[in-house]
Amino acid sequence: MKRDYLESIGQLMVFGFDGKRMTPELKKMIHENKLGSIILFSRNLAEPSQIRQLTNELQSEAKKAGHQYPLMICTDQENGAVRRLGKGSTEFPGSMVLGASQDVNNAYKVAKMTAEELKNVGINWNLAPVVDVNNNPLNPVICTRSFGEDPRIVAEMGKAFMRGLQEKGIISTLKHFPGHGDTGMDSHLDLPVIKHNIDRLEKVELVPFRRCIDAGADVIMSAHIYFPALEKQYGLPATLSKKVLTGLLREHLHFQGVITTDCLEMKAISDRFGTARGAVMALKAGADMVMVSHTYEKQVETLDQVNKALEKGQINTKSLIQSMERINRLKEKYLNWNEALHPESISVVSNQNHRANAERIYKKGITLVKNEHQILPLSINDKVLFIYSERLFSAKVEDQKNHLSYFEKIVKNIDSDADVFKMESLEFVTLIKKNHSGMKKYQAIVVLTASLSKENVQVNLIKEIKRSSDCTLIVIAGKSPYDIRLLSDVDAYLCTYDINSTALNISVRTVFGLEEVRGILPVSL
Repeated sequence: MKRDYLESIGQLMVFGFDGKRMTPELKKMIHENKLGSIILFSRNLAEPSQIRQLTNELQSEAKKAGHQYPLMICTDQENGAVRRLGKGSTEFPGSMVLGASQDVNNAYKVAKMTAEELKNVGINWNLAPVVDVNNNPLNPVICTRSFGEDPRIVAEMGKAFMRGLQEKGIISTLKHFPGHGDTGMDSHLDLPVIKHNIDRLEKVELVPFRRCIDAGADVIMSAHIYFPALEKQYGLPATLSKKVLTGLLREHLHFQGVITTDCLEMKAISDRFGTARGAVMALKAGADMVMVSHTYEKQVETLDQVNKALEKGQINTKSLIQSMERINRLKEKYLNWNEALHPESISVVSNQNHRANAERIYKKGITLVKNEHQILPLSINDKVLFIYSERLFSAKVEDQKNHLSYFEKIVKNIDSDADVFKMESLEFVTLIKKNHSGMKKYQAIVVLTASLSKENVQVNLIKEIKRSSDCTLIVIAGKSPYDIRLLSDVDAYLCTYDINSTALNISVRTVFGLEEVRGILPVSL
């Protein structure tokens, strides 16, 4: 019996690879190890026809290798800051935009449209929604990936998003259990610690997970975070803790679905425990699937270490069988070979409808937080200066495409007489060196920010412009809504939550009164 499961240990693995085509190494693991799940990143994805060809190639290989069920092929299509589909896909509003719209139906609709675009390219598993409650303004990795700071709203939005994916035949994933919202550190880089007691966790962090579990959650992803109230072994993160995965998630919250780890190459695991050892520890703790997203050598080592642990009896065979049964039930519910090898093509009309719906929801979510003396909208006849910086903060998990290359074009399309400068440009440096005398020709200055910190040069520059200039100062917070904490004396403040061409276009149009936005802040500033 144990030998049978050793031969299909790859069903417990979620592996990634480099490139736009299947690699020989991946092909080998699909055949020899029965690798059952694959994660795709932007590095693998170009445009729809290429992605469809790639997923078909992967599924065809699994069929040849004798897999009972198709591969689970996943990606992080949370929308907003974290989206992997690029050209040919819709820029849907991210979670905090949906939270600001105050309408759970928007979350449901965006999830359904997202599911259609994923199915169109042969991706059947979405690593979303994020149901972390973002109640820490200094959180560098969740922030706008969360629906907000109210556990009840996060729960309802999460349920709606989950249902939208499920109804269109896409596997959903709640993350990051038991909650990544109140951290000031990125677990890609180190091990965060959340010191709240169990009563506080029950009232805040666990609320969305509990309610989504009751509504039929498919998969839950663990967080690489240490919770002293749940795990007494110092520094042992939730991903590797039996008290968290088995005691809390299985026994206390009665979750019957599949538990997957986040990537075990993240430094919170790899630097402290090692990726392969971490995989063994996670399976012993109660995880059903372990994720190694990047390095082939670490994937081979993980397979080897899990095999050895099973042979030595360090991993309970009964638990392993239960994990495989859970995975098989999930595959049987959502996957079939006909769809896997012949994904549905999305129509041109559907794509047009998706873009129109995305814009409509952005207008309901983008938030005008401050508008002193009703200075907005500006007149198209005003001489306006727009300033932005290309030095953006982005967490390791986020979409790394720089949408700011579109910003000048967006502004010029709306106000051809506006001046648009990058803060790093020679023209802007020259303007500043004139002791701000060059600013006198402007009636208003609009600054685009994206997740400021106290150390950011933009902060001091914006404050200096405000001190030495008589003109109106407007800030468009292109990402984190918390930027206003460092810029409290600006005249107007507009939150987009997402920094993409759709959100920026609507925001600039709003500045000139060409759009009306109706979002309500889902977090406290």
